[in-house]
Amino acid sequence: MPLDVPAIRSEFPIFRRTINGKRLVYLDSAASSQKPQAVIDAMVHVWSHSYANVHRGLYTLAEEATMAYEDARAKVARFVNASDVAEVINVRNATEGINLVAYSWGEQHVHAGDRIVITELEHHANLVPWQQLAKRKGAKLAYIPVTDDGLLDITVLPGLLDDGRTKVVACSVMSNVLGTLPPVVEIAAMAHAAGALVVMDGAQAAPHMPIDVQSIGADFLAFSGHKLCGPGVGVLWGRRELLEAMPPFLFGGDMILTVKREDSKWNALPYKFEAGTPAIAEVVGLGAAIDYLTGIGMPAIQEHERRLLPYAIARLSEIPELRVLGPGPAERGAVVSFTLEGVHPHDIGALLDEEGICVRAGHHCAQPIHDRFCIPASARASFYIYNDENDVDDLVAALRKTVSLLARR
Repeated sequence: MPLDVPAIRSEFPIFRRTINGKRLVYLDSAASSQKPQAVIDAMVHVWSHSYANVHRGLYTLAEEATMAYEDARAKVARFVNASDVAEVINVRNATEGINLVAYSWGEQHVHAGDRIVITELEHHANLVPWQQLAKRKGAKLAYIPVTDDGLLDITVLPGLLDDGRTKVVACSVMSNVLGTLPPVVEIAAMAHAAGALVVMDGAQAAPHMPIDVQSIGADFLAFSGHKLCGPGVGVLWGRRELLEAMPPFLFGGDMILTVKREDSKWNALPYKFEAGTPAIAEVVGLGAAIDYLTGIGMPAIQEHERRLLPYAIARLSEIPELRVLGPGPAERGAVVSFTLEGVHPHDIGALLDEEGICVRAGHHCAQPIHDRFCIPASARASFYIYNDENDVDDLVAALRKTVSLLARR
């Protein structure tokens, strides 16, 4: 059954406003999604009725806050089908989650002469931590290349694994630039057969499709709440046996079991990796966002975008000066990056804003993939549950107006 997009939009307060006198067409959910009233209300309720520090107090407010905080963790565990709620680590964002793995696991297990494999598709958050780890440890960084049509050329992967020196394979579940959906299950199986660890960046995928960490093949998966209708917090899921063996990433309160003058002992999972006062209301807000999305149904969300994406690519392709980057609709998620002949992406973004349309313009924190296609930047329209064909039509009309305006100039 198709999503009732007008009804969904009505649950997001921001869509009541206008931009430059025009209705708001928000096409930048790949950067950060909008928030439904249910999420806003959940966070306000914490701040207004039950805010206190968690895991510390024995009074009513502290117990209520702790219960809400841990209930949200359990919702995340169900959302990704974790086998153990203790495998869910609350972090600031997906970037912090990946850095946690790179430091806590990588410093122990990656050595001089080892190899770290990533892809040309990666967001900087799943590139720079591995690049810097390789530099610190004297390891080598190798890339799985992208084909001209925006797919991963995984035929090179066996050659990067067959000498047994690859310790980590890191890849996104969905590209934030091309929308490409890599064959992550196949990549993980190949990596594991060679004894390598698999780290997946799920920031783009988690808001748009069901994620099952028990079947996808990841050893670690990170994603961000702010891209899936929640606030600015993140999640790192990891296999319990790996997390148990890893030292903490940050040190301080709550991550300790005992502290003596000479030494300290660490708390149990997941608290070992959650030093200091967490973002309590935000974690509760993430739980509310998961409730909201699961109420709609992740398969229904994925199907909605599968119907909308071909329409968007077909309409955009009607503009002769426009070049869509990446693979066809069957092999990508709801992200469409494009260039417009003779027009800088920043100008595209500014001119579309005059029409009330929000798109991203730049390199989208993914410079290597732009280098791969010999362009400095692109414009990006990304779609979500509150978008429909009317938004696509408005985008195309505004782009035609942009082409016409600049041609007259």
